[in-house]
Amino acid sequence: MKNLKKLIIITGPSGVGKGTVIKELLDRNKDIWLSISATTRNPRVGEKDDLNYYFIGEERFKDMIDKKEFLEWAQFAGNYYGTPLSTVNEKIEKGFIVLLEIEVEGAKQIKEKFPESLSIFLLPPSKEELEKRIRNRGTEKEEAIDRRLSRANYEIASSNQFDFVLTNHDVDETVKEVLKIIKS
Repeated sequence: MKNLKKLIIITGPSGVGKGTVIKELLDRNKDIWLSISATTRNPRVGEKDDLNYYFIGEERFKDMIDKKEFLEWAQFAGNYYGTPLSTVNEKIEKGFIVLLEIEVEGAKQIKEKFPESLSIFLLPPSKEELEKRIRNRGTEKEEAIDRRLSRANYEIASSNQFDFVLTNHDVDETVKEVLKIIKS
C-alpha cells in the first residue's frame, strides 16, 4: 500500500461521537473518503450496496480472506465484516485521505500491520457524559448499556496506544483538531 500517511484510523468507545465527527469531516472536505466495509450480512432497510456496505456472500468473503484482500476483517454476530484493501489503495492512489471508522481492536490490528498510518482515539469528556450519550440514544436495553460502558473502560485504557488522543467536548472543535492533524 502506498502513502500510508493518507490512511487515517478514527476510533474510540461507542457513544463518543465518532460517526458525528466523521460526518462533519466528510461534509467539510471533499478530499476525504470514508472507507466502506464488506459484510456477509443482509442489507437492512434503506441500506444500499456500494454506499453503506459491500454486501457479498460468505464464500466470496472467505475467498477474499484467503487471498489476503482485506486490510482487516472480523466475524461478529455470525457475519463477516472487513475493509477491502483494493478500494482503500485505489482511493489513496487517487489522492484521497482515507478514513477508517473502526472499533478499537480492528484499529490496533491496522496500526500493527501499517504503523505509518495515522490513528486518532476519541475520548468522551467524562465517563458520565459517555453514559448519558449512550442512554440518550434510546436504542439499548440496560444490559447492553452496561456491556458498552464496561467495554468503554477497557478501550479508554488502551487509548495511549494511538498516535493522537482527542477529547470530544464539542463536535466542531474536535473536527477542527482532527483536520489540523490529518492536514499536517
